[in-house]
Amino acid sequence: MANTKEINRRRTFGIVSHPDAGKTTLTEKLLLFGGAIQEAGAVKSNKIKKSATSDWMEIERQRGISVATSVMGFEYNNHKINILDTPGHQDFAEDTFRTLTAVDSVIIVIDAAKGVEPQTKKLMQVCRMRKTAVIVFVNKMDRPSKDTFDLLDEIENELEIGVRPLSWPINNGPEFKGVYNIYTDNLVLFNANEKLSNGNSVEFTDINDPELEEYIGDDASQLREDLELIEGVYSEFNIDSYRKADIAPVFFGSALNNFGVKELLDCFVDIAPPPLPVETEERKVMAEEDKFSGFVFKIHANMDPNHRDRIAFVKVCSGKFKRNTNYLHVRNGKTMKFSSPTAFMASKKSIIDEAYPGDIVGLHDTGNFKIGDSLTEGEKLHFKGLPSFSPELFKYIENANPMKSKQLAKGIEQLMDEGVAQLFTGRASTRKIIGTVGALQFEVIQYRLLHEYGASCRYEAIKLYKTVWITSDNEGKLKEFIDRKYQQMAFDKEGRDVFLADSPYALQIAQDKFPEIQFHYTSEF
Repeated sequence: MANTKEINRRRTFGIVSHPDAGKTTLTEKLLLFGGAIQEAGAVKSNKIKKSATSDWMEIERQRGISVATSVMGFEYNNHKINILDTPGHQDFAEDTFRTLTAVDSVIIVIDAAKGVEPQTKKLMQVCRMRKTAVIVFVNKMDRPSKDTFDLLDEIENELEIGVRPLSWPINNGPEFKGVYNIYTDNLVLFNANEKLSNGNSVEFTDINDPELEEYIGDDASQLREDLELIEGVYSEFNIDSYRKADIAPVFFGSALNNFGVKELLDCFVDIAPPPLPVETEERKVMAEEDKFSGFVFKIHANMDPNHRDRIAFVKVCSGKFKRNTNYLHVRNGKTMKFSSPTAFMASKKSIIDEAYPGDIVGLHDTGNFKIGDSLTEGEKLHFKGLPSFSPELFKYIENANPMKSKQLAKGIEQLMDEGVAQLFTGRASTRKIIGTVGALQFEVIQYRLLHEYGASCRYEAIKLYKTVWITSDNEGKLKEFIDRKYQQMAFDKEGRDVFLADSPYALQIAQDKFPEIQFHYTSEF
């Protein structure tokens, strides 16, 4: 059993939420506690607007939203913390879904006033499917909020998971006085004037201590009632139930005011699972194994526009990754070694000599990697669960500047490798079609092509309902289908056959008439 000590001190998690629930702000404050950054990127005044550390792409700074997953690592209380801050916007859900394959647990951020929102429900479905352990952070308690017990009921019903409060708010909005940390039995007082302090902490081993009144006045009796009710309604917190994804601990606070964040982080470090086993097509890979294995869950072009570099993000699953060591690229059968593997602090990178299970390593890529690729010490492993989904929106992409056709082709190829969108080429027309899961992705692609590759593109409308991958054990029937539907056939980036259905009816008819053909809604088949 190799590297047990290093494995046990790793915590790799994703932060997910509906847009504007405060996910990126929470990430910043966690980084502040870890000493990874010295000041938050919050807006300090109307004149000076600093962007959040994890939203480093130019378009993110302009739009004020996260459109790409950021990876950040730091040390805290003798633990190595790896945070993956995901896009909240639903148009980039596919990036988030794939990122969730690389984490061992998740923190879900919920706006106390808005409760559970649609995107949060979607992301929780993925966590449920993968049995990922979840902690809920109810944010913005310093603003008028829903009733706390109602919120807990809503979280249970909407996210379909049991909850157990491990902290409890004293009022909300302008009356917000702080939280009682149930996990450690202490009161943390909120001071709205001390924006970046973590509040004053007062220990209370006995909640009936009359001193409680000195700190929160008349709210003390209500707090005692609430805590008694919690103990009566919710079963005692059980770490195994949390790790098995049967129950979600809940914390309350205000990320913007840096309040309740330390309580969340301290408990998270204590209870969150270390690196977990990972399923491959061949077998289950255990973190403690001696030999290195890992998979690519994300590719990002132009992290540094000055150097036009491409980075493949690799999750280390077992063994120890070492710099300048030969590893097998399973898909193409080649041996590769990496002279400058990097660790991340948002867009800042530092070269590392080794990495352990749970760590995320950035590898410079000249086009060798695709999402889902495996790296091992020789064993042929294929990691599961990194599909491309059938897109929902489609447009023809055309070159707006014939002088820059090479730049456009290169830009499209590299951006499609990132998995932000998918590219299909019509068999008959040879026209290029971009497919996405959200309208904003078209803007992002156009913007990045222009600013990172110097290539202009324009879009043209196309009537399309769905693209589905097709396969069949009967070669004759597959050929017949392709010949009959030639005008509606295309190739994806990997050269696989794709049927372009222009309506639900057309897709249904095709499925009824050709029962020997399998129609696939994800690329993982």
